[in-house]
Amino acid sequence: MTTDCGTWISKYMLCLFNFIFFVLGTIMLGVGIWLCIDKASLIVLLKLVEGKHINDFTQPQVIEQMAYVLIAIGGIMFVLSFLGYCGAIRESRCFLMTYGVLLIMLLVAEIVAGGLAAFYKETARNETKNFLETTITNYYKSSDNPDAVTHMWNQMMSNFACCGVNDYRDFEKSQSWMERRGNHTIPEACCILKDVSNYIPRDDDCVTNPNENNSFYKNGCYDVMVDWIISHREIIIGVLAVVAIIHIIGIILALSLYKSFSKYHGMRL
Repeated sequence: MTTDCGTWISKYMLCLFNFIFFVLGTIMLGVGIWLCIDKASLIVLLKLVEGKHINDFTQPQVIEQMAYVLIAIGGIMFVLSFLGYCGAIRESRCFLMTYGVLLIMLLVAEIVAGGLAAFYKETARNETKNFLETTITNYYKSSDNPDAVTHMWNQMMSNFACCGVNDYRDFEKSQSWMERRGNHTIPEACCILKDVSNYIPRDDDCVTNPNENNSFYKNGCYDVMVDWIISHREIIIGVLAVVAIIHIIGIILALSLYKSFSKYHGMRL
């Protein structure tokens, strides 16, 4: 054997780890590209499936935006896992160093973002609210012409019993919604619903004359989501810790293999 037992174990652990992510990234990237090229096929397939809100995802705008997200996430996973897998299996110091450096940069970016958010709490709060308000202003549309952002907001509002970022007045900033709202004061998803899957209000007058008995028009989703995060902070911290540990393990394996391959193979790349 040209390498010791520890190096051999590290090599194939890194190979297995990155092979799994390589497969997942390839699938996501392939599906994203397929959706960009051929939306009609997915629409036909989804219409054959019976399920709650399944029709929401048959809109061309939703599929197109979903495709871009899949391509972005899948592309990042594909590149990182390719570098890690090929670097380990081919004992390439160049690939391993690039993989390790990218993981370090990603981990540092996550830590810096978290630190800045904690240190500049008020600024982070305002920036988050501004971003959410922008998604409504620029993308929220009426229920007869929805897109992915519209569905996201409708799902959030109907499930968390809230309306807009601060309250119902946020929708007045959306030109797309204002142009097609008719006599509606608030979207259907801000109402207390009798049919959640189709956003049908319990009170027919809710969308035109909202009040605290038939809607959540004064309950901003931002405060509701902050309360939800606080109540589930242990789970969220646990998930973030697992992600950080995976990053650190990947960095340690990549750099230790880089050092080992340098020892056994000189300057082989």
